[in-house]
Amino acid sequence: MSEAVTQLTESLLQQFKSETFVLLSTVDIESGGPTSTAISWIYAENASTLRVAIDHRSCLVNNMIENPVITVTIFGEEMVYAVNGRASVRQNPLQDVPFNMCCFDISIEAVRNALFYGAQLSSVPQFVKIYDQRAAEKLDEQVFTAMKKA
Repeated sequence: MSEAVTQLTESLLQQFKSETFVLLSTVDIESGGPTSTAISWIYAENASTLRVAIDHRSCLVNNMIENPVITVTIFGEEMVYAVNGRASVRQNPLQDVPFNMCCFDISIEAVRNALFYGAQLSSVPQFVKIYDQRAAEKLDEQVFTAMKKA
């Protein structure tokens, strides 16, 4: 994928249908510069919309409210993709979760291969949760269920 497209490919759509992590880049409201944070509460609502849930303690919430231009960086099959879009509040606060969160929809404007020329990923990065596994699964279930209802 050398040219930008305006929707997720089928392989990216499938990757966003299961648990994954991404880098969410926003414009910092204090410095005006870029800031990136790894998040995992994200899924594809469809090929042109991503949905994310962000803890209100994170500066990302105010960053996206003040300046909705964002980039989601995802490590896909053999490539790194930059998904550019605009965030809008879907539900604030997100209902039926144990702490104050904001749910955003991201309207996808462009999807680009962000890996340097002549390279490909040999594997997709993976992560493990290092806190109570049952608590993590319960919280993930609550958040994703609430996001899908939003």
